[in-house]
Amino acid sequence: MRIVFMGTPDFALYTLSALCEKHDVAAVVTQPDRPGNRGAVVQSPVKRYAAERGIPVLQYEKLRKEGADDLRALGADIFVTAAYGQILSREILDIPPHGVVNVHASLLPKYRGSSPVQWALINGEKETGVTVMQTAEGLDTGDILLAKKIEILPEDTAGTLFDKLGGLGAETLLGYLNKLECGETVVPVPQNEAEATYFPMLKKSDGLIDWTASAEAVCNRVRGVTPWPGAFTYHCGRTIKLHRVLPADGTGRPGEVIVSDRSGIIVACGRGSVRLEELQAEGKKRMSYADFLNGNKITEGEILG
Repeated sequence: MRIVFMGTPDFALYTLSALCEKHDVAAVVTQPDRPGNRGAVVQSPVKRYAAERGIPVLQYEKLRKEGADDLRALGADIFVTAAYGQILSREILDIPPHGVVNVHASLLPKYRGSSPVQWALINGEKETGVTVMQTAEGLDTGDILLAKKIEILPEDTAGTLFDKLGGLGAETLLGYLNKLECGETVVPVPQNEAEATYFPMLKKSDGLIDWTASAEAVCNRVRGVTPWPGAFTYHCGRTIKLHRVLPADGTGRPGEVIVSDRSGIIVACGRGSVRLEELQAEGKKRMSYADFLNGNKITEGEILG
């Protein structure tokens, strides 16, 4: 099939690369280049991928009439989106004969929005999945075409789960496109609005650990914000990043360091406690708790946060 792909971050690359193997990608639409942390202009992962393969790239601050004319001229059978970052107007949705389909990293209608993977982990979900949906004018509101589930493992972080869902999303999309090519009927299933949940984009502040929460909630928070924005707390006015924490035994005041020796660093929560397995001091690299204590003093009885 002749396809126009719309996407921006790394997650979208799984779908784009799969499409390039099986179909004719006529063009890629991605968000405009943005200033990076050091001021240099940064291209999206999707733009870099497309440029390396000689695929035409289109970028619009707002995909309106000019973009509609460009896309109409490409003569695509279908548009595919994955984490593009813009809501499409009816004018855009009506261009391709087979409409627009989106690959979303949740089991819709749960976890609509831009950070479904992270919030599923933060909220302690035991399973998640991907949904291929018929794109509508709302935010992740279109009819469900295909969906597949996946178990969330205790060791999963947002980073590892993104990888799993990216591959599953590409596989599910190719399955749907194959049904279209073979003339099979796929009956769209409307989403149940009563079950819909929406979660916003993560902010840097979402990584701050609330030690009054339960130990389970703290562990889930760390997993959900790893690798970005990253979990952190404060010690003596300085930031400590937390890369890996596990449930532990012991009680104390929320944020209190109840053990700090060669056996580990254990911090009390609102209910239960956690062991800080991997940490990172300001200006230092990520390290185990044992290596961390070699150059950083954390005393039992101190309060983090």
